Amino acid sequence: MKMKETLQLGKTAFPMRGNLPNREVDWQKEWEENEIYQRRQKLNEGKPTFVLHDGPPYANGNIHLGHSLNKISKDIIIRSKSMSGFRAPYVPGWDTHGLPIEQVLTNKGVKRKEMTLAEYREKCEEYARSQVDTQRADFKRLGVAGDWEDPYITLNPSYEAAEIRVFGKMAEKGYIYKGLKPIYWSPSSESSLAEAEIEYKDVKSASIYVAFPVKDGKGIVDEDASFVIWTTTPWTLPANQAIAVNPDYTYVLVQADDRKLVIAKDLVETVKEAIGWESVEVLKEFSGKDMEYMEAQHPFYDRTSLVILGDHVTLEAGTGLVHTAPGHGEDDYIAGHKYNLEVLSPVDNKGVFTEEAPGFEGVFYDKANPMITELLEEKGALLKLDFFTHSYPHDWRSKKPVIYRATPQWFASIDKFRQNILDEVEKVDWIIPWGKTRLYNMIRDRGDWVISRQRAWGVPLPIFYAENGEAIITPETIEHVAGLFEEYGSNVWFKREAKDLLPEGFTHPGSPNGTFTKETDIMDVWFDSGSSHEAVLRQRPELTFPADMYLEGSDQYRGWFNSSITTSVAINGVAPYKAVLSQGFTLDGEGRKMSKSLGNTILPDKVIKQMGADILRLWVSSVDYESDVRVSMEILNQVSEVYRKIRNTMRFLLANTTDFQPSKDAVSFEELRSVDKYMMVRLNQVIKEIRVEGYEKYNFIHIYKTVINFLTVELSSFYLDFAKDVVYIEAEADYQRRCMQTVFYETAVALSKLLTPIIPHTTEEIWSFLKEDEEFVQLAEFPGYEEFANQEELLDTWNAFMDFRDNVLKALEEARNEKLIGKSLEAKLTVYPSEQVRSLLTAVDADLAQLLIVSPDYFTIADAAEEAPENAMKFDDVAILVEKADGETCDRCRQVRKDVGSNEKLPHLCGRCAHIVEENYPEAVAEGFEE
Repeated sequence: MKMKETLQLGKTAFPMRGNLPNREVDWQKEWEENEIYQRRQKLNEGKPTFVLHDGPPYANGNIHLGHSLNKISKDIIIRSKSMSGFRAPYVPGWDTHGLPIEQVLTNKGVKRKEMTLAEYREKCEEYARSQVDTQRADFKRLGVAGDWEDPYITLNPSYEAAEIRVFGKMAEKGYIYKGLKPIYWSPSSESSLAEAEIEYKDVKSASIYVAFPVKDGKGIVDEDASFVIWTTTPWTLPANQAIAVNPDYTYVLVQADDRKLVIAKDLVETVKEAIGWESVEVLKEFSGKDMEYMEAQHPFYDRTSLVILGDHVTLEAGTGLVHTAPGHGEDDYIAGHKYNLEVLSPVDNKGVFTEEAPGFEGVFYDKANPMITELLEEKGALLKLDFFTHSYPHDWRSKKPVIYRATPQWFASIDKFRQNILDEVEKVDWIIPWGKTRLYNMIRDRGDWVISRQRAWGVPLPIFYAENGEAIITPETIEHVAGLFEEYGSNVWFKREAKDLLPEGFTHPGSPNGTFTKETDIMDVWFDSGSSHEAVLRQRPELTFPADMYLEGSDQYRGWFNSSITTSVAINGVAPYKAVLSQGFTLDGEGRKMSKSLGNTILPDKVIKQMGADILRLWVSSVDYESDVRVSMEILNQVSEVYRKIRNTMRFLLANTTDFQPSKDAVSFEELRSVDKYMMVRLNQVIKEIRVEGYEKYNFIHIYKTVINFLTVELSSFYLDFAKDVVYIEAEADYQRRCMQTVFYETAVALSKLLTPIIPHTTEEIWSFLKEDEEFVQLAEFPGYEEFANQEELLDTWNAFMDFRDNVLKALEEARNEKLIGKSLEAKLTVYPSEQVRSLLTAVDADLAQLLIVSPDYFTIADAAEEAPENAMKFDDVAILVEKADGETCDRCRQVRKDVGSNEKLPHLCGRCAHIVEENYPEAVAEGFEE
């Protein structure tokens, strides 16, 4: 027999290396075969419900790190709720309509014009479903648990039918109307855009000052004068209908060099400098309100422009007189509406001028800018041309500039129920408080919602037209169309004629011949996803309305959070969510936005194949997701090191409880030693901290830090460090050993459960080595926590001891640096305490030498601190002297002891080890040990 065989060296089949890229796949297969998600739902039947409603990612391409951050965060929350007393189903979803899929098909060579619209849409659906399958596999590989076999998809017939009913209810309440109004229009996409589809980029634009000759000055302004406007969009001048002035401003007629001009009084000096006039003389002053209904001559067309009043006119830039084209600007439209001005927009879907702009027909709007400035110069109307760089709206898909363009569109009137939405915003629990302000201001300031799009791939607007052009949207027609969509899908709209889509025998006074046509526009995709509360929360029996939480990226304040609350308040009067949590975006390690052009993207698939999904999941728990988060392979490698620390600590706990049977070997709290009680108290505090301050507050980084701190500081650096002298050295059933094994086992069980929402593959593997009733850790509940009698007193004592221990460690480290000792067991340690420290060391009630990992024969507590020799290390309340111990080293426990060799049969062992060996291995003593 070898000497080491008398030691209780920890043994476990739990591997040191996780081999996550391969082992995770095995675990996921086992979870699927054992229907773990379904069993968890069954277990939680009858419990309070918590529903986190999944915001649908767009079905196009493999997932990126932003998807991973989002889906893993949701999974952490769902799993934690499931393990803490809630029925928490998770129904994933996908957004599947819209322009990007059309663009992909075009790039793939699909010829839209060579097939029917219905055939083209079938191609779109086929592609969308393939992308759903791809992303579903990606999400499942992350370890996300949910109803993956029955997700919600916006192109499914039942979803489309529910969306049609949402539209119908809004129409019934008078919220839907058709109007000619300037909206964001993307010439590159040939479609209207919602505010959520706009992003801003810097562009260089022309800046021009233009003179409009006075046609009728109402006896106030001389007929040989001109009104001066300033604009950065020369191409909108063909649509000019008016000049707006502020009724409260003072305006002046000036002699500027050789011309009489009208500008705002407060801007005379600014305009003089901008245009470069040499001399300016004020001839007359008058108020803006006196200028109402004056007339100007259009600078290059034979028509007049009316002077109107508008509060939107400011003195921040320009001349105080604003060129007004109701067909190309929202403020212009609102101001012009009061004066019944024509909403002229002489630009077609592609951004090309129509015959309504004589001289520019067939010219792309941007290319018309220099042509118009040249014409103005020719007419003597151009006072100044300059260029400047400014932020300008772009289509977030095509990245090309957009324009304001008046087109016939279908709108949802926000004005009619804006206050109701704002009232509901106030009631929601905004977990990140600024989110409330952000959405509130967006709702407060937004215009009416353009819900129509001129595209092929989407849910058609369920509107019919009578022969006289009257739009038909009735409860009867809406329900009939919804029923058709439910049975056949929305493609039926494009396969059948209008009469075949209407209820049998339907008549309308506007169609005496019984002829009807149908709308060709589709619904805004935000209306699609914004209807999910009706199509999913209200349709799925396992879900509830309103949802307990929506969680998405911070861009969804203008997107899904916004459209969802709008449609829900419109038809239900309440917000669709009780709480909202938002996250920032993923950036590279240097804080730059990830993009393919920069080459700084990291695919989740690459991380998973190299490191495993649990590393990505642990990374998610390590970041402050409220703001933008950085990620790089270097950062992930650091997380991987933390994972190794977790794994190796748990491995130590497993290895040293292999022979421990909790049902018969566990020691009750009352019978534990003081140090073990301290660790049990700390474990319960950690459990409470993680559950209450971590999971309940969705504060993942707090969980991460709490776990790491407990593992490294209190377990590895203290308890597990000195534990080896007990769990390795003492006999298998020794009381001290069973005390520590009790703490080890309780810690392993608790941490396995607590870490399951974050690293479920790893904790499932750990669980297979524990002796618990549940087959899978995912079917267990979170550990409870309690407070013990005299807990505070115990904590105070041990916290004070840890301070004392820090001082001892510093003294030992200093001796090690001076080559006085090697390991701490070689030290002769003398402590010179103050009375306070002496009392503390008595109160600790423990083997102090063992706790400090020094040999007991060479550990002494001297009489008083003031007796400490000069070479002792001095601290505020204690002095510590470290010397070299002069005894022999025991072959078994490696302590330097004075009684090594006191037992003749075991000459290389100390008295303690000799006793343990004689008691437990008498045959080895008789036969002798192998070298």
